Amino acid sequence: MPDKETIRRARRDAAQGKSPSTQAGEFVREEIHHVREGKHGARSPKQAIAIGLSKARRAGVKLPAPSASKTSTGTQRRAKRDLSRSRSSSRPSARRARAAKSALRRERRSSASRPALARQARAAARRRKSR
Repeated sequence: MPDKETIRRARRDAAQGKSPSTQAGEFVREEIHHVREGKHGARSPKQAIAIGLSKARRAGVKLPAPSASKTSTGTQRRAKRDLSRSRSSSRPSARRARAAKSALRRERRSSASRPALARQARAAARRRKSR
């Protein structure tokens, strides 16, 4: 569950007419903070970003699922499921949530470090440039 402050920031962005990716950025920011403060880890910067985007979709940000050319079918399926979750009010089972949280706790914290995020940003920019 995202912090109230994060949801408030995202709603403010929406009210100002900012894009869904900007609204989702608040959730990604929160996730990076969680990893940095040691709440849990992530396998890579990409995973930390993906968790943030997933939370954003579930919180109701109208962020579309990525296109087929960009990601695997599993990621797309997950994104579509998150979008439908925002429309209904179903909660994940406690057992599943606990398992996911304990798996993340075992991951490293360095994936949200400044150098790791900078590497990820540069790689993403390089991919965009080649189009």
